[in-house]
Amino acid sequence: MRLFQDLIRNQHFVDGHWKKGELDESLLVVDKFTGKTLAEIALASKDQMEIALEGAKKGFHVLQSWSAGRKSDHLIRLADLLESRAEAFADLIVAEAGKPLGYARLEVDRSLDTLRTAAREAVQFAGEVVPMDYRNGEGRTAYTRRFALGPIAAISPFNFPLNLALHKIAPALAVGCSVVLKPSLLAPLTSLAFAALVQEAGYPAGALNVVLCDNEVAEYLVRHTSIRLVSFTGSPEVGWHIKSIAGAKRVTLELGGNAALIIDENADLTRAAQAAAKGAFLYSGQICISTQRIYVLAAVYQEFMQKLEEATHALKTGDPLLEDTTAGPIISGHHLQRIDAWVKEALSQGATLLSGGKILDAAKNLYAPTLLTHTRPEMKVVCEEVFGPVAIVETVPDFAAALNAVNHSKFGLQAGVFTNRLDHVLLAHQELEVGAVIINQVPGFRIDSMPYGGVKSSGLGREGVRYAMESMTEMRLLVY
Repeated sequence: MRLFQDLIRNQHFVDGHWKKGELDESLLVVDKFTGKTLAEIALASKDQMEIALEGAKKGFHVLQSWSAGRKSDHLIRLADLLESRAEAFADLIVAEAGKPLGYARLEVDRSLDTLRTAAREAVQFAGEVVPMDYRNGEGRTAYTRRFALGPIAAISPFNFPLNLALHKIAPALAVGCSVVLKPSLLAPLTSLAFAALVQEAGYPAGALNVVLCDNEVAEYLVRHTSIRLVSFTGSPEVGWHIKSIAGAKRVTLELGGNAALIIDENADLTRAAQAAAKGAFLYSGQICISTQRIYVLAAVYQEFMQKLEEATHALKTGDPLLEDTTAGPIISGHHLQRIDAWVKEALSQGATLLSGGKILDAAKNLYAPTLLTHTRPEMKVVCEEVFGPVAIVETVPDFAAALNAVNHSKFGLQAGVFTNRLDHVLLAHQELEVGAVIINQVPGFRIDSMPYGGVKSSGLGREGVRYAMESMTEMRLLVY
């Protein structure tokens, strides 16, 4: 028996209770590699979402009265409960999200960091003293406190079904906000399993609600006046639509991109090639900051390409339960066919195939790690987010041209730069239109406490525990 079996829930967690969905429409959650059914869950109705929202309001009124110490203690308790079931959660992530086992274990480890970081931040999150002892403010003192906004709507994606949900849940609980979570229907079981931990940890009813629903009910959640902030991770099309219908409430959007990597002529090419291959093809590229565009200075292009192709061929694609698998299944057959169509379209428009470029096993949703060159900026594999094991590699004459190539995009989440020149480090930080510049590493680098988010079409606002806590609270000034 797989380790995750005891974690499976086929009901929604609403106002502290497990409830069956009321709609006739049911969701089949399947193992992404074997195709076996993991659970069948009836979707929630609008009335059930309303109950969740009412529960979130009641839960918020309890949570906002908790001391910082109590909030911190409960987050630590949550982390301890998760750690005691870490291997089972990793096994569940492998099954429902198709994530390679080693990477699933890393996600659980990162989730523990997210919870424990939130526990630390809960007791040190504070306002500031505001200088006021001058002019007509002489003799007065002023300082700010931060107060929780209220119930939060969280919409999380399939690719990190635990940690990206926790990037919304943990900071909310740290400041005293309740949460209504709508997880991806492609991988919802991990969120439901975590809700059971919240219940076990002794949180009040309504502190966390997990509701699986269709788009109509999800829009009802986003529009609802009791929600004070919507935090969404997913596609740009859905994200900007959410912003357009959210009304006056705050919105945080993490929308991914087509992350770029620059290889400077003085870079450590062996290290850069190995990092680039893993950065492009880990979890079959289904990461918001997967390496998709690689720009190599002409002086080192041939040498780098030889090393990159060797590193790519050394990667293993297949069963995500095997320890040495890097690239497992694509999340669904629909996305497998979309990726294949985009690659074929690029080849028909003049791109050159360096490796891969084919479906390895349609039944298991496996696609070969693919490198393309001689692409053009308007090709989908360049200008859109592939979200698959596809990377393009192009030569550029100099570092300035590389910076321009990276910026020639509607996205701007993170970028990586392999260089040993300090002036190029500073220039990249100055010129690249992204949320973060990662030096001598791929753009997929992330620590869960750092500010994370993009510019342009890559999103709005920042995640990272303390930064999310700021967006989930209102500053209030006291003058006396």
